[in-house]
Amino acid sequence: MFVAAARVEIHVHGSQSLKQKRGVVKSILQRVRNRFNVSVAEVGGQDTWQIAVIGLTTAANEGQVARQRLEKAVDFIEDLHLAEVISQEIEIL
Repeated sequence: MFVAAARVEIHVHGSQSLKQKRGVVKSILQRVRNRFNVSVAEVGGQDTWQIAVIGLTTAANEGQVARQRLEKAVDFIEDLHLAEVISQEIEIL
Protein backbone atom coordinates (compact mmCIF):
# COMPACT_ATOMS: atom_id res chain seq x y z
CA MET A 1 0.00 0.00 0.00
CA PHE A 2 1.17 3.49 -0.87
CA VAL A 3 -0.01 6.74 0.67
CA ALA A 4 0.36 10.04 -1.14
CA ALA A 5 0.03 13.46 0.44
CA ALA A 6 -0.17 16.86 -1.20
CA ARG A 7 0.10 20.39 0.13
CA VAL A 8 -1.42 23.14 -2.00
CA GLU A 9 -1.10 26.80 -1.10
CA ILE A 10 -3.72 29.05 -2.69
CA HIS A 11 -4.35 32.80 -2.88
CA VAL A 12 -8.00 33.90 -2.86
CA HIS A 13 -8.03 37.16 -4.81
CA GLY A 14 -10.43 39.86 -3.68
CA SER A 15 -11.22 38.31 -0.33
CA GLN A 16 -11.88 41.06 2.22
CA SER A 17 -12.69 38.86 5.22
CA LEU A 18 -12.15 35.42 6.69
CA LYS A 19 -15.80 34.66 5.92
CA GLN A 20 -15.32 35.32 2.20
CA LYS A 21 -12.15 33.22 2.09
CA ARG A 22 -13.76 30.34 3.98
CA GLY A 23 -16.64 30.32 1.50
CA VAL A 24 -14.24 29.89 -1.41
CA VAL A 25 -12.13 27.29 0.43
CA LYS A 26 -15.21 25.29 1.49
CA SER A 27 -16.41 25.26 -2.12
CA ILE A 28 -13.04 23.98 -3.34
CA LEU A 29 -12.86 21.30 -0.65
CA GLN A 30 -16.39 20.04 -1.36
CA ARG A 31 -15.84 19.89 -5.11
CA VAL A 32 -12.56 17.99 -4.73
CA ARG A 33 -14.18 15.54 -2.27
CA ASN A 34 -17.07 14.91 -4.64
CA ARG A 35 -14.93 14.44 -7.72
CA PHE A 36 -11.89 12.47 -6.48
CA ASN A 37 -11.30 9.66 -4.03
CA VAL A 38 -9.15 11.78 -1.69
CA SER A 39 -9.30 13.22 1.80
CA VAL A 40 -8.99 16.99 1.80
CA ALA A 41 -8.90 19.71 4.47
CA GLU A 42 -7.70 23.25 5.10
CA VAL A 43 -4.48 22.74 7.05
CA GLY A 44 -3.00 26.23 7.20
CA GLY A 45 -3.61 29.91 6.79
CA GLN A 46 -6.85 29.87 8.76
CA ASP A 47 -6.18 33.33 10.20
CA THR A 48 -5.36 35.10 6.93
CA TRP A 49 -7.84 36.74 4.58
CA GLN A 50 -6.39 35.61 1.27
CA ILE A 51 -4.01 32.67 1.79
CA ALA A 52 -5.05 29.08 2.52
CA VAL A 53 -3.15 25.80 2.64
CA ILE A 54 -5.05 22.71 1.54
CA GLY A 55 -3.92 19.19 2.40
CA LEU A 56 -4.90 16.18 0.30
CA THR A 57 -4.19 12.51 0.86
CA THR A 58 -5.03 9.20 -0.76
CA ALA A 59 -4.00 5.55 -0.65
CA ALA A 60 -3.50 3.13 -3.54
CA ASN A 61 -1.89 -0.17 -4.45
CA GLU A 62 0.78 1.59 -6.53
CA GLY A 63 2.64 4.79 -5.81
CA GLN A 64 2.19 6.09 -9.35
CA VAL A 65 -1.60 5.68 -9.13
CA ALA A 66 -1.70 7.64 -5.87
CA ARG A 67 0.49 10.40 -7.33
CA GLN A 68 -1.63 10.67 -10.48
CA ARG A 69 -4.82 10.93 -8.43
CA LEU A 70 -3.42 13.85 -6.43
CA GLU A 71 -1.98 15.53 -9.53
CA LYS A 72 -5.43 15.41 -11.14
CA ALA A 73 -7.00 16.85 -7.99
CA VAL A 74 -4.47 19.72 -7.92
CA ASP A 75 -5.05 20.41 -11.63
CA PHE A 76 -8.79 20.46 -10.90
CA ILE A 77 -8.27 23.07 -8.16
CA GLU A 78 -6.35 25.23 -10.66
CA ASP A 79 -9.03 24.78 -13.32
CA LEU A 80 -11.79 25.96 -10.98
CA HIS A 81 -10.32 29.51 -11.14
CA LEU A 82 -11.70 30.27 -7.67
CA ALA A 83 -8.19 30.90 -6.34
CA GLU A 84 -4.63 31.02 -7.63
CA VAL A 85 -2.40 28.06 -6.80
CA ILE A 86 0.81 29.55 -5.39
CA SER A 87 2.67 26.34 -4.66
CA GLN A 88 2.14 22.61 -4.55
CA GLU A 89 4.02 19.59 -3.22
CA ILE A 90 3.21 15.91 -3.64
CA GLU A 91 4.97 13.21 -1.65
CA ILE A 92 4.63 9.42 -1.71
CA LEU A 93 5.00 7.80 1.71
